[in-house]
Amino acid sequence: MGSSIGLEGVTFSYPGGSAVFAEISFTVEDGGVYSLLGPNGTGKSTLLKCMGGLIAPSHGRVVLDGRDISEMQPHEIARRIGFVPQTQVSPFPFLVRDIVLMGRASHLSVFAAPSGDDEAIAADALDRVGISHLAERPCTGISGGEWQLVLIARAIAQRPGILLLDEPTSHLDLGNQIRVLDVIRGLAEDGMTIVVATHFPDHALLTSSRVAILKDQRILAMGPPEEVIREDTMHQAYGADVRIVHLGDPINRRICVPVAATFRRGTP
Repeated sequence: MGSSIGLEGVTFSYPGGSAVFAEISFTVEDGGVYSLLGPNGTGKSTLLKCMGGLIAPSHGRVVLDGRDISEMQPHEIARRIGFVPQTQVSPFPFLVRDIVLMGRASHLSVFAAPSGDDEAIAADALDRVGISHLAERPCTGISGGEWQLVLIARAIAQRPGILLLDEPTSHLDLGNQIRVLDVIRGLAEDGMTIVVATHFPDHALLTSSRVAILKDQRILAMGPPEEVIREDTMHQAYGADVRIVHLGDPINRRICVPVAATFRRGTP
């Protein structure tokens, strides 16, 4: 089910501007969850768009399953890569099931209508993210957390090998954050390759097989989460003091804890 995608010397600059990032090279192998951390404005969203073929890099190339993505047709890319944007709203009250069914568009010919199989795949995607009960609801009448799950379901309905998620939990409450993380873990267990841009080191520690930190136009660090998410690298990336704490049984995982300024000064 999964696919591999690689960046070879990728640089992106807006017309007349300096590089957002430069000479980025890494490969996302088949399967697993890869988290991309970094401060605001470092180009995480732009990098995901380059990986998804939505924008072209200024230099370098993106290679999808051994092929240069610039030489592929949009429908070919859409069959292999699902992209869930950071923010997207619908001005029309489409039913949730119809929004998810739109994920099958790349598998249809120009004037073809979705088949029964397409509808079954969309229904399965709704069930996969736990929102089958919303199928007949207008998309304008659901919560922000539910809408995020709808967008993920639409991407799953594409049946891609790679799923790119841009800040999927940024505007969600705790319950919906947990639901989205559970979906991400489940998809990875089924063999999908997932790349997530996130602001939350704890989410990366919880779900990721590898982590990269983007800072100052380059990859500051990349590797297993326990090697990348450290107190020194978090300070380099964000200019913030944190402590990495291990929680024992029954939780048995590491968490990233910010150190408050009053604590650093020793103020009670």
